[in-house]
Amino acid sequence: MRSAIVLAAGKGTRMKSDKCKVMHEVLHKPMIGHIVESLRKANVDRIVVVVGHGAESVKEYLKDSVEYALQEPQLGTGHAAMQAEMLKEEKGDTIILCGDGPCIQSETILKVFEANKDHACSVVTAVLEDGARYGRIVRNEKNLVEKIVEAKDCSSEELEIKEINTGIFCFKNELLFEGLKEIKNNNAQNEYYLTDLVEIFNKKGLSVNAMVVDDVDETMGVNDRVDLAKAQKWLKQHVNKKHMMNGVTLIDPDNTYIDTEVSIGVDSVIYPNVHLEGNTVIGNNVTIFPNSYLRNAVIEDGAVIDSSKVVESKVGANSTVGPMSHLRNNTVVASNCRIGNFVEFKNTNFGEGSKCAHLTYVGDSDVGKGVNFGCGVVTVNYDGKNKFRTTIKDGAFIGSNCNLIAPVTIGENALLAAGSTITSSVEDGDMGIARSRQSIKKGYGTVYKNK
Repeated sequence: MRSAIVLAAGKGTRMKSDKCKVMHEVLHKPMIGHIVESLRKANVDRIVVVVGHGAESVKEYLKDSVEYALQEPQLGTGHAAMQAEMLKEEKGDTIILCGDGPCIQSETILKVFEANKDHACSVVTAVLEDGARYGRIVRNEKNLVEKIVEAKDCSSEELEIKEINTGIFCFKNELLFEGLKEIKNNNAQNEYYLTDLVEIFNKKGLSVNAMVVDDVDETMGVNDRVDLAKAQKWLKQHVNKKHMMNGVTLIDPDNTYIDTEVSIGVDSVIYPNVHLEGNTVIGNNVTIFPNSYLRNAVIEDGAVIDSSKVVESKVGANSTVGPMSHLRNNTVVASNCRIGNFVEFKNTNFGEGSKCAHLTYVGDSDVGKGVNFGCGVVTVNYDGKNKFRTTIKDGAFIGSNCNLIAPVTIGENALLAAGSTITSSVEDGDMGIARSRQSIKKGYGTVYKNK
């Protein structure tokens, strides 16, 4: 049995925010979300989040994906762990993490559980050139942890120790809850500290292990906006490296922004200043040019997105979008389509091989295969109160500067003459034309200019 306790009750005053600290976002996801995601990937069975300040916002976000314990008032890390009493009967190991450490990865969590296999407790540590304000790890002759000494209490010799406490612990669960009963608050802050368990365990002859992390920044805590930016940078680089190692070309990784849940296929090329957010799925051999923004989008193999925005929508294989196009609200573009510059699709199905090259709005529409849109077409879908759909069947040709007043249906291989405002349906193979007849006034141009 693997359990986890996430300490998320702190206010985070240094963030200078009305928002609960653990709800501040890194790569468009609250910090607490990243931690829970990593725990799930590490196959942790039960996750208890200890809440306090901003408890409602944390619960609203995580909902019933975890269990909750309330710490009120906040009296230290040991006191926080005491609140997770719903775990006290469990067997196995329990990892304890801080809710402001969003960079921790599932691979590291698995290593922590493995490191604690033959020990009562394992402390996750890091080696720094300058331990600064962090608690120092004092090892005994068996190379196990004897105690953790806070920086302010260190002797000159202890201050020279480079191994520090990251604040992540793993315990045999039964021993954890037995030990928590013995923690005292006889200190200046009158708080209960989790680190006191190290000495309690040693006095009982229980072994306390230390596992040194490979990358100290993975365990960083976020205390202010500067730390938040550092965490964002680290996680961005970690995600980008993973994609590059999996066969994706990032032209400029430092200026490419990819959320943790985005999937990208092999041989895809991502240019600088591209933002891929949410559950976006990119296929193989896709090219995304600079200044594109995709959120919860699906881009199939061989497609090209050029300086465009695709939100909650899908682009089929070998289709091109952009530059400066906007697809939104569950738009589905089929394969081998061309969506050109300054085109907006909203809640529209666009059939295979259809083309819409420039300066067009298509909203709430169902477009068939092989349809061609001229420049400046608008499907007029809103009458001020209700929205209506437009249907355009296979092979239709929509001339430039046409307005289609929905609800209206354009039949197969129908033609709409340029400049028409279409208010009635056009049958298969027919032509619709709705514009004033042109008249010529001889010589009037010269008369006007000479006024």
